[in-house]
Amino acid sequence: MTSGKNLRQRLHYIIFDYDTIPAKAFDLVLIVAILLSVTVVMLDTVRGIHTAYGEALYLLEWFFTILFTVEYLLRIYASDSGRRYIFSFYGIIDFLSILPTYFSIFVPGTQYLLVIRFFRVLRIFRLLKLVKFVKEAEFVKASLIASSRKIVFFLFFVLVTVSIIGALMYMIEGEESGFTSIPKGVYWAIVTITTVGYGDIYPQTVLGRTLASLLMIVGYSIIAVPTGIVSAEMAVMNEKIESELSSPCESCCSTTEHDEDASFCKICGKPLT
Repeated sequence: MTSGKNLRQRLHYIIFDYDTIPAKAFDLVLIVAILLSVTVVMLDTVRGIHTAYGEALYLLEWFFTILFTVEYLLRIYASDSGRRYIFSFYGIIDFLSILPTYFSIFVPGTQYLLVIRFFRVLRIFRLLKLVKFVKEAEFVKASLIASSRKIVFFLFFVLVTVSIIGALMYMIEGEESGFTSIPKGVYWAIVTITTVGYGDIYPQTVLGRTLASLLMIVGYSIIAVPTGIVSAEMAVMNEKIESELSSPCESCCSTTEHDEDASFCKICGKPLT
């Protein structure tokens, strides 16, 4: 009983820990296996490769499925709460990523659902923890959250703009130019304002081309505005961090040069507020 408990604890440290060498090795091996599995899924969708190496890819797919099944069961066994892991985001993704291969035995064609396995690539964020990118990730996350309301308002403005322009183009160009409905006009406006320009439909009248030209010019700001919003929030947060790091020591030395993770003044040794 004790040996089983010790085994479970050791597995827990290896699978769910971040700092130990076995845990880092496990994460690296897992991420490599996920990337290889995703590569197999991608190659299997190429007709020429599937025709030439379909059997080998099928065997590899079963190898990775069994490997991830064992990993999934070990995570349930080693978790502090198996139920919590099963219904967690990663637990659901891990479970869904192994189901299609088993279902393909009984229902042909369900193996195409293996695209769900691409979501397992999100586990690469655990690798970011290994290389100490947590603070950088939190900085970007906080900046996006701080600017989310402004971005949502901007996207709402863009949505209203393309709706109006799409309706106008439907009235100006009509069905003979390919604008068979207002939704198709809105589609054209979105493609144009984002500077994608598929060219499947385009205005042919002078008025329509004039409106399209104005929309193309506006399109350049569509890319710049969200970038500027997030960059401004990053600048504000960076200034706040620098001001916190440069707060003077309350002792007689009054130095303002502190390390980011410092709890004590490096000059006089007094605690920092």
